[in-house]
Amino acid sequence: QVRVEESGGGSVRPGDSLRLSCTIFERTFQDMAWFREAPGKDREFVAARRRDGHLYYRDSVKGRFTVSRDSAKTTVYLQMNNLEPEGAAIYYCAGGVVIVSRTRDASGYYYWGQGTRVTVSP
Repeated sequence: QVRVEESGGGSVRPGDSLRLSCTIFERTFQDMAWFREAPGKDREFVAARRRDGHLYYRDSVKGRFTVSRDSAKTTVYLQMNNLEPEGAAIYYCAGGVVIVSRTRDASGYYYWGQGTRVTVSP
């Protein structure tokens, strides 16, 4: 079973920043993405960095969130700046070999982290 480790969640105030990290212990190079799930809501796509380097973002986080990858390509980061209360959720890292048209679709990924909680409140 492939191990996925996430870290970096926490409790912040609106306007603050957080950086989430995710490492997938899998030898095959993966497309990697972040999803989030707020209480009472469905899991939604946040950002992705595909194997070819293309980046994808949810419209509401463009300009504030940045997804990046380390040189070894096993760890992906989500830098979240100017967090808003609407950003409070459990954030999940996902990995897989995903066709382009399903980059934003959670069902396209088969490796998942345990989730890390982000709380945004005054």
